[in-house]
Formats: sequence, C-alpha cells, structure tokens
Amino acid sequence: MTASGKNHRRSRSEAPSDNGLAASARSLSPAALRMAVVSLFPELFSTFLRTSLVQRAIAESALLVHLENLRNHGIGKHRRVDDTPYGGGPGMVMRVDCLVSAIEHAEQSCGFTPKAHRVLLTPQGARFDQKLARRLVTSGPLVVICGRYEGYDERVRSFVDEEISLGDFVMTGGEVAAMAVIETCIRLLPNVLGNAESGREESFGMQGSNRLEYPQYTRPWDFRDREVPPILKTGDHARIDRWREEQSLVRTQQRRPDLRDSSTEIGDEK
Repeated sequence: MTASGKNHRRSRSEAPSDNGLAASARSLSPAALRMAVVSLFPELFSTFLRTSLVQRAIAESALLVHLENLRNHGIGKHRRVDDTPYGGGPGMVMRVDCLVSAIEHAEQSCGFTPKAHRVLLTPQGARFDQKLARRLVTSGPLVVICGRYEGYDERVRSFVDEEISLGDFVMTGGEVAAMAVIETCIRLLPNVLGNAESGREESFGMQGSNRLEYPQYTRPWDFRDREVPPILKTGDHARIDRWREEQSLVRTQQRRPDLRDSSTEIGDEK
C-alpha cells in the first residue's frame, strides 16, 4: 500500500509483501472485531498474529488486523516521525502530522467509515481492564496507536476518542500493550474460545464479576506431599461448585481485597 502525500510516495519495490490485512473484510462474520494498529514496528506483530487464539480468530473470520507502518508517513528522505520538543527537554516527541496521517490512511485502507474508534496507548490513559475490553469489542472498528520515544505531541489527543494504559509502569513502546488489548478482546468474541465456559470462569471473566478464579488442579493427585483437595474427587458437583465459589472469594479477599464486594459473605465449605 502507499501512503498519501508528497513525502509519502514509495516505489513499487518498496511496498511490503504483507500489509497486515489478516483477513478478508468480505469474509468477516457480523460480530467480527476489525482493527488497525499504527506502529513504527509492525514486524513485531508477525508471529503474534500467527499464534494460538489470535490465529484461530483470524482463520474463523472473527478478527481482522491491519498494520499501518508509521514510518511510511514520515517527513523527508529519512521519513522522520519525531522531533525535538518545543521549549527544550530530553528525548524526542512523536509528530502530530505523521500520526494523524497514519490514522486516517489506516481508516481509508480498511474502509472504516466515516471513522473508527481511535485508541491512544499511553501511560496517562485509563487503566485497561475486562470491563473496558467488553466495551471496545462493541465500539465498532478500532484504530490502536502505539507510541514511542518521549511521548506524543499533545495535539494528537484531539484526534482520538480515548486513551488506554496497561498499568502504572513505563514501556519502550505501545506494541506489547496493543497485543494485550487484541488478545483480551478476541476472547470475548463468539466461538473463538473452544469452550465458552472457560472464559466465564477465569479471573474477571464473569460478567459483572471482579473476582479472581478459584484454584485449579489436575494429575498427579499427590505431588511431594501436596494433595488435591478431597472435595474435588467426590463427584458431588453442587458441593464442588460451592467450594469453588468460596475459594474464589477467599482468594480475592487475600490477594486483591480492593476488588472484593464487602457485601459478599464467605462460607466454610470443606
């Protein structure tokens, strides 16, 4: 694909062999997640898009991911996408004109009309969680923008719909965060998980639940004097369900007390 504008022209030999369109738009299911990712390093997504559930979602026409190379929208013969900050200071700042050009070109390439829901990945954004992921899945086509360097020109924020952060830590770029967003969202799509129940019972998986998942066990029964709780071998599924519910509450209270609903009582099923 080629980018628009005088500084964005490329010869045919420069065109990438894989532009990141991971599924044909015509073959997508009605509930599919359509997404474009703006990145300076789209090659980082190559293996990710061909692995595990992501590959499955693409193969089943539940996911389309278009990778928009920000470098194609750079300025001058070196295609620079950053510059020194006005007022001085360390590092380089990503240019607003290059970013907006990439966003708009991605939308045009994918047919996201009149525009997509634009998500800026930044430490200053809202904390990404399961509730936010559910909303993104129903927000229509997405454009996810990955940052680099010291950050964005502030004016970029005028051209996006929301800002998202994985947490209170600093990363080199937004690509890993974008992968986390993709993987979290596709697990909410119909028929992507082999067993729909597995997604519901995971930590934060149940609709409206902020509980951690109960402990899980498999063979061997006894490993170095650590046995599986006997209740799991009783075959009494009602008791097992109660035990798991209570263990989920206990674990949440112990490990993430900030999540626990204070009105929920913990039983004493053994």
